[in-house]
Amino acid sequence: MFISNPFAELSASVPPTVMQAYVVVMAFLVAAGTLFDIVHKKSATYFFDSWRNSTNKAKQQVGGREMVAIAVQTAVVDVMASGEFCNMRRRVAHLLTMYGFVIYVVTTVIMVFAYPTPATPTPASLPTLWYIGALMVCLGGYWFWFFIRVDVAAEGNSPFRFVRADLFIVSLVLSVTFGLVWACVQATGNIAWAYVFLALYLLTTTVLFGSIPWSKFSHMFFKPAAALEKRVAEANGTRSNLPAPADAPAIYGSVPRQTRHY
Repeated sequence: MFISNPFAELSASVPPTVMQAYVVVMAFLVAAGTLFDIVHKKSATYFFDSWRNSTNKAKQQVGGREMVAIAVQTAVVDVMASGEFCNMRRRVAHLLTMYGFVIYVVTTVIMVFAYPTPATPTPASLPTLWYIGALMVCLGGYWFWFFIRVDVAAEGNSPFRFVRADLFIVSLVLSVTFGLVWACVQATGNIAWAYVFLALYLLTTTVLFGSIPWSKFSHMFFKPAAALEKRVAEANGTRSNLPAPADAPAIYGSVPRQTRHY
């Protein structure tokens, strides 16, 4: 099962072109939703204005070589290692979800477009990576949802309490969960239940990628820019007005700063 391409098996009842068109539509929703979010919330305007103000008030100039070093440091520490999270449990959960999602999406795209039918045998490593990526998302996502969220861990609220800001993480873990269940049920040959979980998989995936203007999905694109602006502001001697990292020590007040959401 873990070396079988579930999308190639699905091609017996759903044409590969339909699957490929669905992936293209989801990619379009990501691009359109992110652009809408940028325009609606004026995120790009905020960062460009902040960058310009930081440059104008700079006490020392940041050279090209130093700028490259700052960009590399931002990519490695803030993006790849999620250095913004001072709490190790939050960081590990975030990294599991982030890298799992990247593996899951990349292998999905490769299998749907390059190996859409059994006629083009899929390398065993691709489905294996797909399952590993999906399991990483579930592990990181459910760990965060039930045990790490501030309102659950610190405020004692029900882990099933849901608000609009939770839309991203909930739709993500449900989409991947239903995808895993669908692939496993399909492998057993239970066609009726396979279609049920396929429908749930498609529904939650559409919600995940179609709800970007109202969820926190687009934050994954904003956060690297914010981290870079903060490091440049520190390097040129100006003070960034960006908030302190999540779970930072209590140097900004009497209570440690915490953020509730992922």
